[in-house]
Amino acid sequence: MLTRFMTLETIEAWLRETNPERLELLWQTADKVRKQTVGDEVYFRGLIELSNYCSRNCLYCGLRGERKNLERYRMTVGEIKACVLEAKVLGYGTVVLQSGEDPGLDPEVMADLIRWIKREAGLAITLSLGERSEAVFRLWKQAGADRYLLRIETTDDAFMQVIHPGEPHGSRKANIDRLFALGYEVGSGVMVGIPGQTYGILAKDLLWFRERDFDMIGIGPHLAHPDTPLAKVNTNQPDQVPNTEVVTHKAVALTRILCPEANLPATTALATVNREDGREMALKRGANVVMPNVTPTKYRKLYEIYPSKACIDETADMCKNCLGGRILSLDRKVGKGPGARQRNKY
Repeated sequence: MLTRFMTLETIEAWLRETNPERLELLWQTADKVRKQTVGDEVYFRGLIELSNYCSRNCLYCGLRGERKNLERYRMTVGEIKACVLEAKVLGYGTVVLQSGEDPGLDPEVMADLIRWIKREAGLAITLSLGERSEAVFRLWKQAGADRYLLRIETTDDAFMQVIHPGEPHGSRKANIDRLFALGYEVGSGVMVGIPGQTYGILAKDLLWFRERDFDMIGIGPHLAHPDTPLAKVNTNQPDQVPNTEVVTHKAVALTRILCPEANLPATTALATVNREDGREMALKRGANVVMPNVTPTKYRKLYEIYPSKACIDETADMCKNCLGGRILSLDRKVGKGPGARQRNKY
């Protein structure tokens, strides 16, 4: 049965499903749950990629610290403020401040920036700045940050150690617990099709999203970067999850059913895989958020988590108009305001 109380075995069976009629049932159920719980509004989050420095060496990421042939940048406070004001003019209710895990981002400077955004722009603030100390998380929350996105990528401890070499065991889960305790709206997410990811591992990830009751969950396909170790790994292994659009849609749809109230983005990675209607297909299968980029175009191509990212040459205004038109073509509405999660509606 397709309910939020699906068992692990049922989730895995749906991830493996290939029958078109059965998959149509999955798509329709996810869309129905989406409509009942979060409505027809699609909320815009203005994305600002403020630094591509990173101290970590995750095997899948083009920003990994050991990558030497990437030009690094760190936006000035003035540049970030200009992007925030542009997002406000464009009508976005939220800005997302994202970076690699950059030790050069001073916590006090970031706190001052958060206070300025609240005072001068009045926008909701999502931070996606990697793992930090509890004191820094608290500082930023007290300064006015509303949400924090910390992607888990896998809940399997053994697989976690493979794809995140050198990362302290259990640190991401522990930091997610801290974020919840500090009162953030908390987001996480996974990539679909990372080399070594099995259907069983992915099913456990989706079940964990339900158990932790996340406010936002990002799911996109793994897109191999040629300058990362995982780009060279053979993925023709038994039980390997493929990084296809349809399997990603299955994960998104199942997550909507398991976590009916959560905010789910139609990710840029899906738009990269399918430039014609990648985001639209995700919106029809459970998603309710898009993240138009307001980063200056001179920096976007350098925030190269994976290559050939969609929309890197579009201005912020072009991106808004394009996404707005796509949303209206689905008979959906552009949401107003911050689009915070509304609990206890389902």
